[in-house]
Amino acid sequence: MDAVSTMQHLPYRGRLAPSPTGLLHLGHACTFWTAYQRSLAQHGTLVFRNEDLDPQRSKDEFVAAMMKDLRWLGIDWQEGPDISGPFAPYDQSRRRDFYVQAWRQLRDGGFIYPCTCSRRDLVMSPTAPNDVDDEPIYAGHCRGKITDARSHETPKGVNWRFLVPDGEAIVFDDLRQGKQRFVAGEDFGDFVIWRRDDVPAYQLAVVADDTSMEITEVVRGADLLKSTSRQLLLIRALGLPMPAYYHCDLVRDEAGVRLAKRHDPLSLRSLREQGRTPQEVLAMCSSRQSNCGI
Repeated sequence: MDAVSTMQHLPYRGRLAPSPTGLLHLGHACTFWTAYQRSLAQHGTLVFRNEDLDPQRSKDEFVAAMMKDLRWLGIDWQEGPDISGPFAPYDQSRRRDFYVQAWRQLRDGGFIYPCTCSRRDLVMSPTAPNDVDDEPIYAGHCRGKITDARSHETPKGVNWRFLVPDGEAIVFDDLRQGKQRFVAGEDFGDFVIWRRDDVPAYQLAVVADDTSMEITEVVRGADLLKSTSRQLLLIRALGLPMPAYYHCDLVRDEAGVRLAKRHDPLSLRSLREQGRTPQEVLAMCSSRQSNCGI
């Protein structure tokens, strides 16, 4: 699979897509600043999407904080929270119908199957991801249930996995990181697109949202490069147009560890409270990575 953007000639539409599960940090600052600058350079439209699907971790206080921090940094957007008009708000928690429609299309097309493996089954699986942040490669115990998929009227009650084409190379050109290649079944296995607690998984939600919001370029961190290969399989299965991708270099702490929301001293809120200016924060961001580029 050699993926080529099919949206190159459309008016530029980018997006900011933070999750309200904690305070934004330096890495977010760099990625979102890059998305903002790329949109400005193309005289495009920037969409703010609140990715609040996780019911346990998403909090309203973090929604308010991330909007305030991004405004303080100097980032503006044209659609989404804080903007009046027919496009506001873009909360994933309110977009279930889009995800169910995509789930139904995948079910009817024979691309997904119900998985009843327990958490213990997965933990005991001999397969393991290539990096600590990725999910284990699924051993395929429930693959035979692909024929049972249509008997389910709703996705609720089981995990739903996408049946990857084992051995197929997913190749795409990233505008920052260059040519990328991942092999289905080796670099990643059958991945979850809907959770047993009736919450759509990230991979499905982001594909459905980027399409319905007509996003032409996705700017995000390089830690999601492998996720892009999964999403390209979903895009093909759903017959959707493919956006362009730009994966920023990761920002790391002084020990070289990739930043996460647990790095509170490097959260934008903490840096603001320390008296740092937006210019100083962006300079700190650049100094902790090779170069995010614009």
